[in-house]
Formats: sequence, structure tokens, C-alpha cells
Amino acid sequence: MIDEIELDAQERMEKSLVALKGQFSKIRTGRAHPSLLDGIMVPYYGVDTPLKQVANVVAEDSRTLALTVFDKSAIQAVEKAIMQSDLGLNPMSAGGSIRIPLPPLTEERRKDLIRVVRNEAEGGRVAIRNIRRDANGDVKDLLKEKEISEDESRAAEENIQSITNEFIKKVDSLLADKEKELMEV
Repeated sequence: MIDEIELDAQERMEKSLVALKGQFSKIRTGRAHPSLLDGIMVPYYGVDTPLKQVANVVAEDSRTLALTVFDKSAIQAVEKAIMQSDLGLNPMSAGGSIRIPLPPLTEERRKDLIRVVRNEAEGGRVAIRNIRRDANGDVKDLLKEKEISEDESRAAEENIQSITNEFIKKVDSLLADKEKELMEV
């Protein structure tokens, strides 16, 4: 029972870490990366469609994204969707493809992005701590029902805490990497 609780907590913490990585990948650094455009929806035949399903996105070089739109009639809609996104990008249409040059980040914008990244990391830490709280609550419930002894309960809580500490360190490591990436000029 205790092993199941610990395993469940670890799996949920892993999912939180994956979600945090996903959030970090959406935050723009100075480098071009196809995942930058993941959140953009394109009105395509009256339906909001993810950009991935309408165009192929590749990083042409470190400062340019290139899109190959599958349906040439949707180029205007794709350009408009990119311009209306809050990424501050200005696409340029060239025949059947769209190029998006990424402007270099200003120092002020970098600091704003670092603030956003830190908030995301704190959200990740909070999620992990909530999982710890839930797991400890489950252990306490087992103790109340006399299914485990106090020693087993204490040992389980210590294990859960060590798992939590491990994941908090991973979050801090991700944060440090992202901050370093953002500060690169």
C-alpha cells in the first residue's frame, strides 16, 4: 500500500515536471525553435486548427523559422494568426512558404521572460508539494485505519519527502538552464 502511494506520487511528480518542461518550451528565447509556435491556432475553413496541422515548421537557422503551408490558400490565415499571437513575430510570405525572423531579445524583455520562467517554476514546485501533501494524507489515512504502524507511516513520509526534494531539485535545475538560455545574447 505504501509503495503504491509512493509510486503514484512519483508518477504524478514526473507528470508535473513534464508539464513544466512544456511550459518552458513555449517561452521564447533568442533562438528559433519550432515549438515556439505550438500554441498558435489558425482559422482554417471556419475551424480553429493547430498550426502544426496546417503547416510544417522548421528552424531554418538560429534566428529564423520557416513554415511550409500544406494548403496554399491558407497562407494568409497562417500569417494573420502568427501576427495576432502575443509572440511579437512578423512573418514574411515568400511564395509557398513563410519565413519568420526572430528579433533579438532586449535586456528588458529578457528580464520579463526570466520573471515569467520563475513564476512557472514556482508553479511547478507548488504542484509537486501538493502531490506530497496528498500522498502524506493517504499515508495518514492508512495510519488512522490501523493498516500501518506509526513507524511505517514515518518512514513513508520520509520517503515521500525525499522524492519531493529530488523533484524540486529537478525543477530548480530546469529553471537554472532556462535562465541561462534566456540570458545568452
